[in-house]
Amino acid sequence: MVCPASFCSGQSATPVPAPVSAPAPATAQALNLQMALDLADKQNLDLAAARLQRSIAAAGIRIAGEIANPTISYSAARDEPHESLFFDQEIQIGGQRGRRIAEAREESALTDVDVATIERQVRREVREAFYGAALALGRTAERAEALALANRLRDIAQQRFQSGDVPQLEVVQAELEASRAEADLQVTREEEKVAGSALNALLNEPAETEWQLQGALEDAPSDAQLADLLNRAAQQSPELQHLAQELKVEQSHESLLRADRVPDVGLEFGVDLNAPHDYRAGPRGQLTVGLPVFARNQGELAQSQATQRELGANLDATRRSLAGRVEQAYFELHARRTQVDLYRDTLLPSGRKLEDLAEQSYQAGKSDILYVLAAQHDAQQLQSDYLDSLYGLQAAYAELEEIVGASLD
Repeated sequence: MVCPASFCSGQSATPVPAPVSAPAPATAQALNLQMALDLADKQNLDLAAARLQRSIAAAGIRIAGEIANPTISYSAARDEPHESLFFDQEIQIGGQRGRRIAEAREESALTDVDVATIERQVRREVREAFYGAALALGRTAERAEALALANRLRDIAQQRFQSGDVPQLEVVQAELEASRAEADLQVTREEEKVAGSALNALLNEPAETEWQLQGALEDAPSDAQLADLLNRAAQQSPELQHLAQELKVEQSHESLLRADRVPDVGLEFGVDLNAPHDYRAGPRGQLTVGLPVFARNQGELAQSQATQRELGANLDATRRSLAGRVEQAYFELHARRTQVDLYRDTLLPSGRKLEDLAEQSYQAGKSDILYVLAAQHDAQQLQSDYLDSLYGLQAAYAELEEIVGASLD
């Protein structure tokens, strides 16, 4: 659940009014955007699960460094020698172990890239949920103001009816409008709870946790030059990092395949026992080496090289596609800024002025109630659209930040 604070404190001529609701309970905790991001980084369950992959990757490095165990065999026979004890140890002389470890480390780095990708996704979701909660508070404030206007209009209609200036029908219409505004206010208060629940889920907080949001829906996101964004995306984009790391993993795999072409050496040594006519104990040794005549990883190497070419092509294509997506997100963000400025500086003042003039005209007996209701509805719709544009600006910024792959604050 979310408790209101200064969520819309812009410098516009017609700022969004503060929510008309009960003061925050004593148990409500202050929460700004950075605090929400920090909480999610510590407590989000998706992040916690993703980070456990690092332990799996670390275990993979240990597995890659393991050395094969020796084998021991004992035999007894009727023939001489009657008994024998034998040890067998496989020795890799092509540096396979070091290359296995190198490949496992590259796979571990790939895990780090995947975890970082999820961290950026969670950051975007938390940012959108935080401003979604602020949007719900803004809608409650808007509906509370609409209810106050509807009640005032109802009082004016009642006074004019008692004076005999208007029929009772206008009083009924005004009362109906007040009832509708009251119902809308109740709905938006419930929507606050929905938005708060979504935020708590991302922060892994109990559903009943209440927050007093600190910040403003009108807080302008920081701006950056397109060239700088493109440069940062080329260096920090999770998509590019993932493909580049996949390429490194495959290169390490090729190196291991080449090392595997060097045959392993089987070192065998032991002792024969109980040959009464010749000896009681006699040493015995054997060396075995595989002959790389037929299978030399030819197909595996060809497959690895083809995979590397495919990854390189994907990397080039993704790099170009990423630049296009950054450009689109950048221009979308500026379009949202323009929309917010238009509503704040032009449309909202005009709608508010028309609403005031319509109410004054009705109070003076120069117009009927339908004209006032239409003006109020228009002004309220503009206010609602303005809130949507503010949230759209924050969502566009969150999307751009995720595409670039780095914090833009």
